[in-house]
This record gives sequence, structure tokens and C-alpha cells, in this order.
Amino acid sequence: MDRATRITDNGAWAIEARKLRVYYGDFLAIKDVDLRIVRQKITAIIGPSGCGKSTMLRAFNRMNELVLTARTEGEVLFDGLNIYDPDVDPVEVRRRIGMVFQKPNPFPKSIYENVAWGARINGYRGDMDELVEESLRQAALWDEVKDKLEQSGLSLSGGQQQRLCIARAIAVKPDIILMDEPASALDPIATLRIEDLMRELTQKYTIVVVTHNMQQAARVSDYTAFFSLDESERAGVLIEYGPTQQIFTAPREKLTEDYITGRFG
Repeated sequence: MDRATRITDNGAWAIEARKLRVYYGDFLAIKDVDLRIVRQKITAIIGPSGCGKSTMLRAFNRMNELVLTARTEGEVLFDGLNIYDPDVDPVEVRRRIGMVFQKPNPFPKSIYENVAWGARINGYRGDMDELVEESLRQAALWDEVKDKLEQSGLSLSGGQQQRLCIARAIAVKPDIILMDEPASALDPIATLRIEDLMRELTQKYTIVVVTHNMQQAARVSDYTAFFSLDESERAGVLIEYGPTQQIFTAPREKLTEDYITGRFG
């Protein structure tokens, strides 16, 4: 993502949205979002259903473009560049900004090949065995699978499958990991494993997570962005963003307080 003319950015921000709008056809999904994500921290995106949380998340790595009717306006700055610049390769964006989905989606391949696949198609030339082990260790899964790497990734439990998907994302050496409700399909024990893992991963990665679970957002995130619906256009808008403790204990906006205390949403 090199270019002669680069946009000056603050080293504290991993990625920044400026006046971001996303449309699906004529429908405005999110409206004029300005949001700076702090490097090597966990930012939670919360809000009622239909307020554009997942659209916002996917705007950070151009995943919305996989929907044929999607259109994006505004800027998303990453590594000093607008990722929506026509000269920027979306495949490279998605390598640098990885994604973990709501439902674990391992490939119908071996555990080993699930982790190696992305690195291989991105031209990795190093020691693949070492990379697979390192990625599985970072995903807190190595000790559970090291003796069955040739077994199908689909043979693992739901929580293990999700950690395998995290290992797969890590293996291509991203800067940012986006997580869309990563624990919503998991039991409480597996959920806590994923939350612990997220905290560990911030030693190397920036994480942005969409969650409907208020307790999870309060437990795991450093910063929280609260989205809601604009009453006139029914588009998702950013209502309030700040340190998680402040958002949950002393929100500045009444709408934020009403949502967190369960008065609406």
C-alpha cells in the first residue's frame, strides 16, 4: 500500500473513518461516521439491531464491496492511505485487516491446512510448520491440536473452530483483526476463552469487535463506540465514542445511557 503521496496520520490510530457513508442501493446504512480506532487496544461497537454495526466493521476492510449493491463514500485511513482510493488493492487491504465472523467457518481441510492456506496463497516463503505452530499458539489452540493437525478443522468443537479461524487470520500477519460477534454462537466457557484470547492478542494486534453483549463489551474492550439509528433517515449513526469505563459509567449522551441501562434496544 505504498504511494508517493501519503496522508499524514497520527501513530496512535490504527485506522480512522472520516465522514463515512455506506449505501446498499438507495438505502443509507451508516451516515457520516468519524471514528478513530486506537492501536493495540480492543474497541467494541455496540448498539441496537439494524444500526449498522456490522456494516461499519466491514467498511474497515472493504468487505461491504462483496455485496453488489454496496457503495461507500468518505474515507478510511490506514497506514497513511485511504483504503478506498482506486489505486489500493482490496485483497491487500483484507490481508492487512483480517476478519473473524460470527459463526466459525473453518475450511473443509485439515487443521494444518486451515492455518497455512491464507499464508500460502499470499506467497509465504518461510517455514510453514513454524508459522502454523506460532499461529495456533497465539490463538491458544496449539496444545489441544498439536497431535491431530491432519484431522479436519470441522472435527473441532465450536469454540475450537473459532480459535482456529483466529489462527487462520493471524497467519497472514495482519495489523488489525475485525471480529463480528465472535462468541455469539459459543457456550459461556468457550466465550470466556475467546475473550481471554482477545486480551492476549492486543500485545501484537488492534482488535475491533461488534457485540450485542453489553457485559462482554464492558469486560473485554478498552474503548466503546455506541451506534444508533438516525430518526429521520433510519441510518446508523455514531452517538458516542470513548473509553469503555466512561461509556458504561458516565455516558455523555442520554441515548447511550438509555441503551446501556436497557431502556431501549
